[in-house]
Order: sequence, then structure tokens, then C-alpha cells
Amino acid sequence: MFAPKSDTQSGRGFVVLGVDPGLTRCGYAAIEVGQSRVPAMLKLGVVTTDVSAALPDRLATLQADFELLMDEVRPDAVAVEQVFFQNNVRTAMGVGQASGLVLAMAARRGIHVVQYTPSQVKSAVTGSGTANKLQVQQMVQRQLKLRSLPQPPDAADAAALALCHLAVSPLRQSIARSTVGARS
Repeated sequence: MFAPKSDTQSGRGFVVLGVDPGLTRCGYAAIEVGQSRVPAMLKLGVVTTDVSAALPDRLATLQADFELLMDEVRPDAVAVEQVFFQNNVRTAMGVGQASGLVLAMAARRGIHVVQYTPSQVKSAVTGSGTANKLQVQQMVQRQLKLRSLPQPPDAADAAALALCHLAVSPLRQSIARSTVGARS
């Protein structure tokens, strides 16, 4: 199921950083897959910002924390939840700004970036695009062989994003190869 190749020269596996964007709480999860093809959690958490701080300061906090995180885990790919929802315009703007910040940071570093919709993530991780939060957490726990449910939910969603990319990436690569081959 998890097919990205590892860097055999360094002994390092393929690392995906999943990001569940948010201005108040931005979940992240770094998952590594080595030659065994078994995913392992490297880091799981949430970056929080002070809701009373000015927007530029909140974005600066996110940027600083994600710079440190990317330096530490050195991801090969970043999977970010695609933003296109929200009844609350203010929330949508914050999510979009956090998402854009992470997308730009990864692109600037030359890291492959991909976005997935919530239903794509749910489908890849649970088999159902309509799974609820608990079902997603349970499948993340099972796939990563965690002792307890991943918490908080923002971090669990980020782990699901990384797992989604690990599951879907080989198919995307195969389609890209066949498309390039068909053009030749």
C-alpha cells in the first residue's frame, strides 16, 4: 500500500509532512516509510497562535514553527488539506492564509506539495469518504500502530493527510508515467 522509495544511501525513509491548516490550531504529522513499507510516526502535534495577537504576528508564529519543523523532519513531500468550505468567512480566511503559508514554504524549499480534499483523505484512510472524525482517528491509530487515538483531532487529521498521500502517491506516479509514455 505504501510504495514511495526510501533513500537507501542515507538509510532515511520517505517522509511526508501532513498539515491540517488553521490559524488558531494548525495540526501537523510527519510520517516516514522505509524499505519495510510500514509507516511510522516521527512527529505529531499542533502549532497554536494567540487569538488576541495581530494577524501578521500569528502568521509569523506559524512560519517560524513550521520552518523549525521542516528543518527537523526534512520532508520529501507535504500534504495539505485543500480549503474550499466554511460558512464563517473569518475562519475560511484564516485557514486559507495558514494553508498558503505552508504551501509557499514547502515550494520555496523545493519540496513536492499536494493538496487533498477531506473526502479524499477519509476515503484513502478509512475506505469511506463520509467517515466521521472518530473513524479517521481509529484508522490512523491502527495504520500507525499507536497505543492510543492520535490527539488532538487537528493532529490526527494531519496524520490522515500524510497517510493519504502515502497511499495515493504511487497511483499518481503510475498515472503520470503512463501519460508521459503515451505522449512519446
